[in-house]
Amino acid sequence: MAVHDPGAAAYQKSITEPTPLNPALAARRMREVKAIFDRLGVVFWLGSGTCLGAVREGGFIPWDDETDTASVIGLHGLTERRFDEVVREFESAGFYAHVGKNPRQNGMSIVRDGLRTDWTVHHIVHGYAWEFPGVKLPLDLFRNLQTIEFVGEEFRIPSPPEEYLALKYGPLWRTPKGPGFEDDVVNNVRDGAMLTMTGKLARLLFKHIMPSRATWIRVFDRQGVPVPRARIKVAGADYSDTNSSGYARLYIPGKAYYAVVVTFGKHREVLYEEVLIPGGRYEYRPGPIVTVEEHYKAGVRAMALTEK
Repeated sequence: MAVHDPGAAAYQKSITEPTPLNPALAARRMREVKAIFDRLGVVFWLGSGTCLGAVREGGFIPWDDETDTASVIGLHGLTERRFDEVVREFESAGFYAHVGKNPRQNGMSIVRDGLRTDWTVHHIVHGYAWEFPGVKLPLDLFRNLQTIEFVGEEFRIPSPPEEYLALKYGPLWRTPKGPGFEDDVVNNVRDGAMLTMTGKLARLLFKHIMPSRATWIRVFDRQGVPVPRARIKVAGADYSDTNSSGYARLYIPGKAYYAVVVTFGKHREVLYEEVLIPGGRYEYRPGPIVTVEEHYKAGVRAMALTEK
């Protein structure tokens, strides 16, 4: 579906057609973002790949396509109401702001000049913060933050950063992976990590007793033939094998972004950001075969499932 609003179109392009960021532009953006947060008195820190780059590389990771910041509602005076005020401030400063909310986190993605900056605002759920795509983070990582020199200024980072990065990227986070890092992240998320006990009971109910409430993904190969016995994993939520007609039945706890892994035969693909809804119907078709260099330029496919 065509998106006519320029800001919304730029946001969508940043997801579906990611390209390595321009370090000079990204550095300027981080200083702009910090200035607005500081003026508002909002405590934030570098998250995900931006934190990894700052700690490991002393700068941006060459293949990263956006910049990442984070906060926690309930820590450092941040409230839900304050989150909404921050969104309005960034819009007033000339950014397009895409906002999404689910029980585990609020997200604001701001876009300008083709560069996206994400502000992930975690909710405290059962005493933890939860990072996409289902990483359980102790709150102590964010209570007494460290500072690091980055793009010419001091930024906060989780403390200790080594623990945060190991939880997010696995024990080998110090070794640059290039494109393909997402496999380590997804493999670090155990099955059902995002589900409460009630959610696990609902998963059993929807999949086996009320299948009409389940989410279905149908898998096709490159020839357009349905694939039986393909394994579909929705990180932190569920996994299932396709039936003889290529359908996998899955439990999705709520509308949100999920990381989806599709495996059959020698084929394996991680779709790092897919919007799924409970009861939705989707089709998967393999992406184009690319070289390592092409993968570096294009990044991980996202928003690749077709809703039916």
